[in-house]
Amino acid sequence: MALESLATLADLAELGLTVEDDETTVATRYLAVASAAVREAAGSPITETTSTVTLEGEADQRLRLPGSPIQSVAAVAIDGVAVTDWRLRSDRLWRFAGWTAADGPSEVEATYTHGLPEVPADLIDLVGRLVAGALASYRAEDGGASLGTQVVTSERIGDYAVTYGGDGLATDMELPAYLRERLAARFGGGIQTMRSR
Repeated sequence: MALESLATLADLAELGLTVEDDETTVATRYLAVASAAVREAAGSPITETTSTVTLEGEADQRLRLPGSPIQSVAAVAIDGVAVTDWRLRSDRLWRFAGWTAADGPSEVEATYTHGLPEVPADLIDLVGRLVAGALASYRAEDGGASLGTQVVTSERIGDYAVTYGGDGLATDMELPAYLRERLAARFGGGIQTMRSR
């Protein structure tokens, strides 16, 4: 099941970006691609959804569920056997007996609802800005050359010359490292806290 885009054509209009009638299809595609890039960087669907995941059970009493924030958990099974002796705490399942079987790691299946009921305004803005950049490239009359990210590093007027340099990004839809790190930290897809015993 594909998730809806984090922003809509109406959101683009509110941000001041005019999408012409003949650009609706490409703008809708850009919204989906930009949303996927933001979600991938966040390590979370961001919008509220229900998922069933299978995780390797660990000896620890806590088992982290992906896709923060976790709203509720409907069912949990260890190696195909339903268990109810768990609690949801801080986006993790806590179980006194831990998550492994006597003979080693187990397979834990969890069905849960996670994500946010509404997309935050800053993420709508981010997706809108990614789409605006992609639309600017799309609208450029250069035979499609501007569909890849190009940065002008120098320009000369006499006997016209221009030099392009790469900033490490292949397209307008790629997020810079600092933004990817910020999204991962915000939605739990980044560095995890280590606990020592």
